[in-house]
Amino acid sequence: MNTLLLTVGRVLLALYFLVPGIMKFVSWDMHIQLMEKHDMPFVPVLLGLAGIFQIGAAILLIANRFTWIVALLLAGLVLVINVSLHDFWNYSGLEGAHEMQNFIKNLGIFAGLLVLSGHSMPECCKAKSVSQ
Repeated sequence: MNTLLLTVGRVLLALYFLVPGIMKFVSWDMHIQLMEKHDMPFVPVLLGLAGIFQIGAAILLIANRFTWIVALLLAGLVLVINVSLHDFWNYSGLEGAHEMQNFIKNLGIFAGLLVLSGHSMPECCKAKSVSQ
């Protein structure tokens, strides 16, 4: 049962990045506008890199390859996106509430990626506790 739950969770996290990664290319202009609205630099380059990274990372998670490092890298991406694009502190009203909701949701995704990374990390990379 443990393996089934981990597999389903890993694949669902992967889909969370695969679909938006694909949509970055399908809805290119919409994503460009969103990034420009938030005054991001190098918008076309960053958008393309983010889309390629999300698709590649999602495929690796689905295949259960390099899971711990991919999950950590995706966690980093989530933090960058959260601060850059879900800056609720710069908005008020409904738009501010919506951005705060996305920010908090992404913290949950971030936490899930950290758990997946920690669980998937090979023993050689885990910190050893010191017995006294």
